[in-house]
Amino acid sequence: MNYYLVGYMYCGKSTFGRKLAAERGMEFLDIDRAFEARYHYTVPMFFSRFGEAAFRKLETQLLRSTADLDNHVIATGGGTPCHSGNMDFILAHGTAVYLRMPVEALVERALRSRNPRPLMHGLPASEMRATIERQLQEREPFYLQAPVVLDGLNPVL
Repeated sequence: MNYYLVGYMYCGKSTFGRKLAAERGMEFLDIDRAFEARYHYTVPMFFSRFGEAAFRKLETQLLRSTADLDNHVIATGGGTPCHSGNMDFILAHGTAVYLRMPVEALVERALRSRNPRPLMHGLPASEMRATIERQLQEREPFYLQAPVVLDGLNPVL
């Protein structure tokens, strides 16, 4: 069995995923780190050089490559479930877990981050909140398809 962690950027999927995998004796896979290892670009560098459409195509291929995995906790990117039927794939291949977090906490984490995500890079704080609210409104219908929804500030599974 696999767990697929979904949720907005900065909600803690990678941190919680590593902890959950260790607690349950499972392997951990971060789709963003796997992307960087396979394509030798950081996600922000790839985004700026090739664009979001090219990134989403390769990200989807990586996600689909998890079909044969077992006993894994897989941290997806914030937008992964929202493209190319990926949420349907996730639901068919494991248990989706949504780490839900309030906008205020996401903004705070985004502002503190030393590694800004491509969709947040260069945004002033005043625009960051509006961007997070807009994207979360677009993405949450996908995230809420997960049968398990956890408080991202204190996730316990």
